[in-house]
Amino acid sequence: MLVHPSGIDLSSRALHHLCGLLAGHRRRIGSRWRHLTCGRQALLVLAYLRCGDPYARLTTGFRIGIATVYRYIREAVDLLAPLTPTLSRPWTRPAGRRT
Repeated sequence: MLVHPSGIDLSSRALHHLCGLLAGHRRRIGSRWRHLTCGRQALLVLAYLRCGDPYARLTTGFRIGIATVYRYIREAVDLLAPLTPTLSRPWTRPAGRRT
């Protein structure tokens, strides 16, 4: 089975947010050319995170090498990691909500 990017159930908000992070990162590092656009890289990463597709399947679906898949996923996860809550930073609950 091949990965068909349009068949992945993803939030467009998540896709646009990650695409913006990747575009900013590429500008900061001065990246001139990439095999995939920011949007396609975001789709690849979210497909991996959402569906857990193996690298070999992603290489076929996006027509890139396995090392490129690894680099793209690693780059995006490194950009997303600072946005996640840590154990030292407590979770906040919405006002008026009890659990």
